[in-house]
Amino acid sequence: MEVHILAKAFISLAFVGFLGLFLRLYNALVAEPRRLRSELKKQGISGPPPSFLLGNIGEIKKARTAKVKDVPTGCPPTTHDCATVLFPFFEKWRKLYGQVFMFSLGNIQILHVNQPDMVREITTCTSLDLGKPSYQQKERGALLGQGILTSNGTVWAHQRKIIAPELYMEKVKGMMNMITESANTMLDSWKSRIEAGGGIADIKIDQDMRSFSGDVISRACFGSNFSKGEEIFKKLRALQEAASKKVLSSGVPGLRHLPTKHNRDTWALEKEVRTLILQVVKQRTQAGYEKDLLQMVLEGAQNSNLSQDAIDRFIVDNCKNIYLAGYETTAVSVTWCLMLLAANPEWQERVRTEVLEVCGGRVPDDYMIRKMKQLNMVINESLRLYPPVAVVSREALTDMKFGDIHVPKGVNLWTLVVTLHTDPENWGPDSLTFNPDRFANGITGACKLPHLYMPFGVGPRVCLGQNLAMVELKLLIALVVSNFSFSLSPEYVHAPFLQLVIEPEHGVNLLVKKL
Repeated sequence: MEVHILAKAFISLAFVGFLGLFLRLYNALVAEPRRLRSELKKQGISGPPPSFLLGNIGEIKKARTAKVKDVPTGCPPTTHDCATVLFPFFEKWRKLYGQVFMFSLGNIQILHVNQPDMVREITTCTSLDLGKPSYQQKERGALLGQGILTSNGTVWAHQRKIIAPELYMEKVKGMMNMITESANTMLDSWKSRIEAGGGIADIKIDQDMRSFSGDVISRACFGSNFSKGEEIFKKLRALQEAASKKVLSSGVPGLRHLPTKHNRDTWALEKEVRTLILQVVKQRTQAGYEKDLLQMVLEGAQNSNLSQDAIDRFIVDNCKNIYLAGYETTAVSVTWCLMLLAANPEWQERVRTEVLEVCGGRVPDDYMIRKMKQLNMVINESLRLYPPVAVVSREALTDMKFGDIHVPKGVNLWTLVVTLHTDPENWGPDSLTFNPDRFANGITGACKLPHLYMPFGVGPRVCLGQNLAMVELKLLIALVVSNFSFSLSPEYVHAPFLQLVIEPEHGVNLLVKKL
């Protein structure tokens, strides 16, 4: 009798548990996404109809895998329409639904916003209620509990106090010799290849740019332990490639938690990166003070009154952010810039003439670089056409309002940088062409709405590493144009490709001659 009663009780508990789990899943996968879409729809916002559980992932994947017409090799690009190449589905939806529309990645509801006034409000918002999307941020609850929610991989609300931009800039100024040394290593390698090639060399420059940038950031961040930094950055590169493959699947319910081979490999890489970074931190603590970026991060973390676990996350997140801002984005930005100079020899000559006039045969220093107006115009135009980051994403962590639109808690906000950077309404009818002259009077004179130019972000969340990235870009390009002339190789194929940052899918091949 007692066994029968216990069995019935067990069955009842199991049924209640199953019912509770079913209701939770139904709410997360069906009811909540439907409610969010309904709230947006009531405000006149529409978008492509989602399929069950997958949302609009199927349509996006189909558009991304559609066969692209063969691109001729060795030809300079005739247009620079990254938005259409990388996001054809957004271009289609924008024509159908306007500048503000909604779509779904699985059960993640996203509001696409490219309306200028709303973009300004979103990018200048300082509230912690607008944070990094939860599907990108692990352990968000722990950070929220301490009031330090991350928005771009770092504890941004405190990092402006912990890592002051002016202090960071002083660090960058002190790196000029180190950046020059790293650049000269690459230049010597090119000279050797040119000599071996009988006066000209066909060089695929992508890996050289990564080696240069990696050497700079490893030394800047990890000081005397820079070799360990190089190992960390290789792991972070692999982690970036892995993450880029699962961007679309991140909204498929439960998929990011399943022990698939891809997820296991990604988790293993994340663990390795964390372990390597904290090993360097331990060695630094034992060895003592060094004047580098890691020391600045460590001092900021120690002065923050955070728990040890939060300090470790802060350090790891900042090292990851330094990688993306100071290494990967710099490498890919200088690669695109050299491609554009190779494709536009008149601008290459203008920059070369300016560098020779300003430097007079001397090694460029901080003062000289700031005087190079033509170079600055070229870099600004290159970052406009090929911004390293294509999309700025945020999540409303509570109900919020931007413009006339009420954004319910849980909705993600996406701003498409590549579209804003080539909008003819803002940049003029030549918005898809390479024309550095538009920046002759600075960013404010280049377009109607300067706040829509955001290669490094804008407002309170602007990338802390932009000063280092710009110094690296200017110094390396100045040294390259003053030592070499170069043109596009017959092997070059123009194919922008999105892998978290916008990269040339087949690399950039240049024919390089020594001056």
